[in-house]
Amino acid sequence: MVSILILAACGGENDPEETTETKPQSEEQADNEHADMNMTGSGDVPEGLEEAENPTYEVGSQATIEKDHMDGMKGAQATIVGAYDTTVYTVSYTPTTGGERVTDHKWVIHEELKDLSEEPLEPGEEATIQASHMEGMDGATATIDSAKQTTVYMVDFTLTTSGEKVTNHKWVTEDELSSAK
Repeated sequence: MVSILILAACGGENDPEETTETKPQSEEQADNEHADMNMTGSGDVPEGLEEAENPTYEVGSQATIEKDHMDGMKGAQATIVGAYDTTVYTVSYTPTTGGERVTDHKWVIHEELKDLSEEPLEPGEEATIQASHMEGMDGATATIDSAKQTTVYMVDFTLTTSGEKVTNHKWVTEDELSSAK
């Protein structure tokens, strides 16, 4: 019996399908990590965040959300509440409340990171998060996974799964929206 257990344990070491630490996450797996997301926000924007001068989706217009940051988001009709030009990051961090490390969280904007210069951060750099999109996020040390300059949007929408209204959701990037259907 012990030999069988040892062989079974060793057998998975060389099988890439069995290893989750080095296997890249699918978009669905990464998006499901947003289950603890605070979907409705105050509408307050961080100090220094600049309104977009010529956004693709004007404030007050409608757009369709094309990504599922959480169940019920993809396909929802959104009303644009705010449009801002900034650097947006995917980040990995360990929640200040404990628990498993969050990887590739979408999105934290440059203005939500503590004590930074105006220059964008590069992947691998670290910064302290000053946002509470998810429980345990505010005050956590984040590692930058990716960075891009884009327009981000604050949106109102209704979840397609439950009918729950979400207001002032932060953030959806321009490439996650399409013209309203």
